[in-house]
Amino acid sequence: MPGSITKSNRRSILKGALAVAAAPAVIGQALAQEKVTWKVQAHWPKASGSFNDSLAVLAKEIAARTDGRLNLELYGAGEIAKDREIYNVVRRGVVQMGTISPAYILGEAQAMGLLYGVPGTLRDSWEMMHLTKNLGIEKMVNEELRPKGVVILAEKAYPTEVVLKRKIGSAAELGSLKIRSAGSMLEYLAAAGASPQQIAGPEIYQAISTGVVDGAHWGAAVGALSMKFWEVAPFHMKPALGFTNDAYIINTAALDKLPADLRLQLLSLIEERYFLRSVEYLHQEAVALNTGKAKMNVEVVRFSDDVLAKFTQASKTILEKETAKGAIAAKGGAAVSKLMSDLGYG
Repeated sequence: MPGSITKSNRRSILKGALAVAAAPAVIGQALAQEKVTWKVQAHWPKASGSFNDSLAVLAKEIAARTDGRLNLELYGAGEIAKDREIYNVVRRGVVQMGTISPAYILGEAQAMGLLYGVPGTLRDSWEMMHLTKNLGIEKMVNEELRPKGVVILAEKAYPTEVVLKRKIGSAAELGSLKIRSAGSMLEYLAAAGASPQQIAGPEIYQAISTGVVDGAHWGAAVGALSMKFWEVAPFHMKPALGFTNDAYIINTAALDKLPADLRLQLLSLIEERYFLRSVEYLHQEAVALNTGKAKMNVEVVRFSDDVLAKFTQASKTILEKETAKGAIAAKGGAAVSKLMSDLGYG
């Protein structure tokens, strides 16, 4: 009869209906298996220990955990952008992610100087970790960064220690030196009488070897060993100037665009690695310093009492300035001061 449905037609209609019903599942599975590659611009030279032990490990681990669905394409310092330029290339989406020192972008958030670390306040890496994560400094910074299109996540906490070309024993001797530095460490060293200079990481070795500066800090012993500073500056100064954070900076649009499971994997891994890397770094510090003393004639020298007295006063001044930057900074500064009080620090 005209218009009747034959047995053959019914089978065809049923197959079509089943195909339509299955389509969302098939599409969903295809999307779930989509591969994503992010460009990551590091502020670390590829020779730096942190490029390999922090960034390269993160890239390898995220690829493994996502079965190759999220891959990080790594660029060493200056390949796409230099240290202070990294914030803007990430914010504009030129690259999806970078590594950075908060010292390079102090003006982008009131509490950024606290995330970098106020010299002379804290005395161990775990204290900086606690301040950053549990006492809310990282969250305070991101209150201001998110509307700008980026988020910053701490990568590791570590000590900052200076290496010098010549041995010093007083504030007067320190006052004759030019030292490569960054962030609030510039003010800290200046308060002790030194002449701090800002020099990009890849250029520090040459600057020391040619006498442009008389010393530098790039982390502490691990940085001095991996960047070969001890070859030209064998005097390693103690105690640490302070404790600070390195960080990852991520474009929020790129982060939001990731499939939910990949976004969760990445953020969880960065959080996990912060604690693992911070304590691993302290172990590496001990190994590096022992290597320097045993094989490179490195001499550990303690800052003289008159230098330490100047540092103490400078620390108080810097904390007051950081706290005065606004309501968020005041909240962060109060957290720092209470932690110091709880720990019995002056």
